[in-house]
Amino acid sequence: MEISHFSHVHPLVFGEIKTEGISCFGCGRQVLGPSYSCRKCKWFCHHKSCAELPYELSHPLHRQHSLQLFHEKGSYDVEERSRCVVCKELHYEFAYRCSIPTCDFILHSGCAVLPLKAECHDHELTPIRKWITFTCDLCGKNGEGMPNLCVPCGFWIHKGCASFPKKIKVIRHKHHLELTHSFEVHQSNIQSCRLCSEKVDKNYGNYHCSSCNFVAHLDCAKRNEDTEQKLKDEESTESKTALANEDLEINESTDMVAYKVKTTNMGEDGIEIATEIEHFSHEHDLKLIDEVHDNEKCDGCMQDILSPFYSCAKCCFFLHKSCADLPRKKRHPLHPHSLTLLPKTSYRGKLFWCHACDQGCNGFTYNCEKCKFDLDVQCSLISDILTHPSHAHCLDLSTSTNEQNCHSCNSKGYQLFRCTICEFAVDFKCATLPQTRRYGQQEPSFTLHYTAEDETGEYYCDICEEKRDPELWFYYCADFNYPAHPKCILGKYPNCKFGCTYSFDCHPHPLTFVEKAKDYPQCHKCSLLCKELIYQCTECNFNSHYWHL
Repeated sequence: MEISHFSHVHPLVFGEIKTEGISCFGCGRQVLGPSYSCRKCKWFCHHKSCAELPYELSHPLHRQHSLQLFHEKGSYDVEERSRCVVCKELHYEFAYRCSIPTCDFILHSGCAVLPLKAECHDHELTPIRKWITFTCDLCGKNGEGMPNLCVPCGFWIHKGCASFPKKIKVIRHKHHLELTHSFEVHQSNIQSCRLCSEKVDKNYGNYHCSSCNFVAHLDCAKRNEDTEQKLKDEESTESKTALANEDLEINESTDMVAYKVKTTNMGEDGIEIATEIEHFSHEHDLKLIDEVHDNEKCDGCMQDILSPFYSCAKCCFFLHKSCADLPRKKRHPLHPHSLTLLPKTSYRGKLFWCHACDQGCNGFTYNCEKCKFDLDVQCSLISDILTHPSHAHCLDLSTSTNEQNCHSCNSKGYQLFRCTICEFAVDFKCATLPQTRRYGQQEPSFTLHYTAEDETGEYYCDICEEKRDPELWFYYCADFNYPAHPKCILGKYPNCKFGCTYSFDCHPHPLTFVEKAKDYPQCHKCSLLCKELIYQCTECNFNSHYWHL
């Protein structure tokens, strides 16, 4: 939806703002939720309520003339003439002034608001036309401003909080959530918000599922609102039916395998096993293999190949049986839209960065083309509740605006799995670390450890020979008493498979994807040195950064 507004030269487009730090041009306060903004001027934004203020109105405080909306800043040379007749202050916000030029009557838009009916409260709310300090009875936060008041209840509420809906649908829960002002006695076991894992205050407003013990902070629910479901609720019956059929197709395709069976064998347990398949990700047929001969990687999940797996006799292509069974479409709690499984990303250089673990990958991706959202296979397999061998309690997916340290690597992040009982947290990158991993040609393999291997007080990585933090996770080979950093065992790009060749329109020969740690060649595209992730042509010594292809 698009509107023209007197305050700006470009059209304003309706949408949802879910990040903090953006201020409304109309009132100067933070924008979070429904808003109108300019696509060309990224800084120009309005609350939905501010953008939809009537341009002209009649007000009981100035019945003799109509009032017209304008922006107070810079409109008068004399400061005293621009003061609001109600609050007597200068706020440099939208205001209403008398339509007669000789009349100095001015009313801030906030002071001009008549009693309103808020969805979150049963009675009309009266705007208080004075800047005061108060505690909002809905969100529980202290602050300064001009609140709304329910006179019969003595209920004080922020202007912004008055717009919270009675019901909301979030992307991480199947039921609608209802706004509740406090929890009943039988709900006293609820302690934490299921979206950020931080404690909820039971004396103030939260969103709660009447069918489950699912509760969310007001702001968390708004940030994670299922906008697709919101559109469904607003659409006609025909549109709802069409969208419901689309969801049904997604659910059905979630159970569909991504290959055709060519040959089968009967297993020892009497179950038929597909021994040769035609998989959508590869041009040749794949055969089931039981023995691992080399340190190969799965082309789907980019993890070490383990039996059983499928292999191509013509190419160096390997696929775990579990990766061959991945659904072509699925949903994930990190994203509101359905995700489609792609064997290779369409981005430049055949490389994408996973939105969960923030690591580069050239394997399978679950992709939302509309939003340019990608998940690698490992991250896509984790839902919003994680059971991990490193911790005794279940971990809830937390998408918070507050950074927290990962207990595995000590890095900060906003998307972590957190324990609602302890302060333990782990990010996607560490939650998906393999439990065992080979290092080069060395046997036996290394095992992931969560606590120090001894109490010597001296902790080093035997690969890089630098000190280790004994509080952080590490890989350890007990046979050789050999500890190492995860980054030293896995490498900088553990989810990339090097040595693969691809054809690109910009070069006549196939190019090989390699990692360069030294002896950097010059890029034939930009003339800068090619470091780390590059493409090379072995026939003509052509080198290029991956992002140029």
